Amino acid sequence: MSLQRSIFEGVDLHPKANNSDHHTSEISLDQLIVRRGQPFKVTLSLSQAFNQNLYPLAICAATAKAVWKVELHKDASPPKGLLVLTITPPADTPVGEFNLVVKHRDEDKPLPTLVVLYNPWCSDDWVYMKDKREINEYVMNERGVIYRGSSNYIFPLDWDFGQFEDNMVDICLKILDLNRKHSIDPADDVSARCNPIYVGRVISAMINSQDDSGVLVGRWDGSYDSGFRPSHWTGSHAILKRWLDSGCRRVKYGQCWVFAGVMCSVMRLLGIPCRVVSNFQSAHDSNKNMTIDIYHPGYGVRERQSHDSVW
Repeated sequence: MSLQRSIFEGVDLHPKANNSDHHTSEISLDQLIVRRGQPFKVTLSLSQAFNQNLYPLAICAATAKAVWKVELHKDASPPKGLLVLTITPPADTPVGEFNLVVKHRDEDKPLPTLVVLYNPWCSDDWVYMKDKREINEYVMNERGVIYRGSSNYIFPLDWDFGQFEDNMVDICLKILDLNRKHSIDPADDVSARCNPIYVGRVISAMINSQDDSGVLVGRWDGSYDSGFRPSHWTGSHAILKRWLDSGCRRVKYGQCWVFAGVMCSVMRLLGIPCRVVSNFQSAHDSNKNMTIDIYHPGYGVRERQSHDSVW
């Protein structure tokens, strides 16, 4: 008994050309990584001529709501079975991995997994930035300066954001998948990833391991024997790689500027414009009365301790 010959003879996702067009070639030249709201090219080689009226072709993507636009490219030759397609994920597609399946003549052909990111170059995307110089600074730039110290002594720290280093896509998507909301309702969480505000809040929670199974443990008491001093770190990738390689066990230790640097790296990888801003003399209102309270009796000595502070 002979096996029936597949209608699909070959698939080319053109990762090198597509990634260059989508500003993701810094991430990978082998895996297809595209930005939403922008078309990418796929070539299908069929064993028979293609007649859309007799045997239409469909491409299915596991998205929550959106319909992806598919068109024949001018270089296609349907009579020869050569289909060059342009596929456009909508500008509100949830970011993450997608498995596309091509359906033709009762046969399904799964395509290699692709990744969709936010697109600050696309005017229909919520993260759009008109000034390309700002995109280069807040999305593409891998190095920067984080300011530390106090209001009386501010000094710069060179920081390697490293958002395009090895495994950063896997790391960032793993962070999203381990957040508490995903464990409660995966479908709702994945669907909500169309919104960069939602994703920013998830990343903010996951970088700090205090309330979630996140990346970094914060410590300020000067005792760092079981880990690294916060001042040990000079970049984000070493922290994130250590987290991934350890089976997503929290990394010790970080403080405010470390949390900020790591979060900035994840946001930039996902395509959300981001920068680190250091604030000095920050008000910490512990009892939610919108004031910083210091108690004094009539003779000028502090009467009782307040947990409010300025730091």
